[in-house]
Order: sequence, then structure tokens, then C-alpha cells
Amino acid sequence: MMTRDEAVRHVEAKLEHRFADPALLHEALTHRSAVPRRQGRNRGRQKGHPSGKTPRGQGSNERLEFVGDRVLGLLMAEWLFERYPEEQEGALGARHAHLVSRPVLARIAEGIELSEAIQIAQHEESAGIRVLASVLADAMEALLGALYLDAGLDPARHVVRRFWDRDIEKSGQPHKEPKTLLQEFLLGRGEALPHYELTAADGPSHAPIFRVEVRALGQVGVGRAGSKRLAESAAATDLLKKMGQETERA
Repeated sequence: MMTRDEAVRHVEAKLEHRFADPALLHEALTHRSAVPRRQGRNRGRQKGHPSGKTPRGQGSNERLEFVGDRVLGLLMAEWLFERYPEEQEGALGARHAHLVSRPVLARIAEGIELSEAIQIAQHEESAGIRVLASVLADAMEALLGALYLDAGLDPARHVVRRFWDRDIEKSGQPHKEPKTLLQEFLLGRGEALPHYELTAADGPSHAPIFRVEVRALGQVGVGRAGSKRLAESAAATDLLKKMGQETERA
């Protein structure tokens, strides 16, 4: 297992970019739990914050995540516009929504072993949030934001087109979400719509894990994720697989 410093260098190597401002890279890899909220009239007092309390998330990757989300959205829209010249807004929008989604971001983050490089508070580490899709996806977006701020759009474009190449090429038709595929499958057989039920919500308040069950045709699909929407999607995927259906169409 790599040390965190080794993991950070590994991520930088995967990006094929040496940061002119290494502080941007380290900020992109700092979870908000690792930044203490200082209090006191003198300590932590900042312009615009007369209370002296450090704003929630300051020093973490949340601001870079905000930038990276927009950078990824723009670069993906540009790429899809080039890649599918015959498609109109609806089809392009469906592809775009999938390619910038949390599951895709999290899987790409896993592929470059990003989780080992993220700085997380010890008490959150023991709760297992390092491997949450939401944490990985946010860090991946923050990484793109840091890359853009360090060197501009060209290096960010290079990373997006390398890391997302498999996803943009693997399906000939616009992606459909598992919930949509499940609904279409059932309606096509004249069956009732699936029923989703939230069965559990565990974990810390800022990083909960939801468990959802979906029922149809006498079978049950189960999904767990950091939001109810994603847990429902995971449950639909599970149920489709049990029914022998593909969740991605070629």
C-alpha cells in the first residue's frame, strides 16, 4: 500500500502533468473532514467572517470541485459535439448526463487509485467514507478544477479525453439510466411499474449511505449509494441483472 505522498505523486503521474502550484493538487485531494473549523475572536478570523469561525469546507476540495464540475461539463459538451455531429440536443444531453455522472467519475477515480491520495480525518476514515462514490467523484472533479487553474483548458482536455475515452466509445446509442431501462422493460411486457422503497440510511450526516429496494415481477433489487437517487439507480441495475437484462446498450 502506498503512503499518501506516494499516492499523490502517483496521481500526478497519471495526469501526465507536473503542477506549477502543488498547493492546488493538495487542496484538490483534501476532504473537508480533514480541515478543522477553528473558532475564536482572533484565530481563524477572516475578511467577511467577523465571527472568527473558519467557514465550513474552507481549505478543502469543495471550491475546486465547483470549478472542476464546470470544466468537465464544458469539455464533455465540446467532445460530444465533435463526436456525434448528427445528434441533436436530446441525445447529446443524455450522453452528457451519463458521462459526467457520479458513478462514472467514481469509477475513473478508482482507475487512477485516487482514493489513497485523499486526505481524510481519522474519525471519518474509520467510517469508511474514503471509498464512497460521492467522495471519489468530488475529488475527481476537484482534480480537474485544479488542473485547469494550474495550466488551462488544454491539459484538462487531454486528461478528460484519455480517462473518458472508453466511456464515450463503448455505446453506440445514447445512454439510458437503469431506472428508465427497468421501466421500459416492464411496460414492454405489460407489467406494473416498479416499486422503490428506502430501507435504511446509515453513516455520518454529511456522508450518509442509503439502502433502497426495488420490487417487480416477484423479484427484489438492492442498491446502496450516497444519495437516494443513486441508490435507486443501483437497485434498478441489480434487478435488471437478476432478470437477465443488460444495463448498458451497445
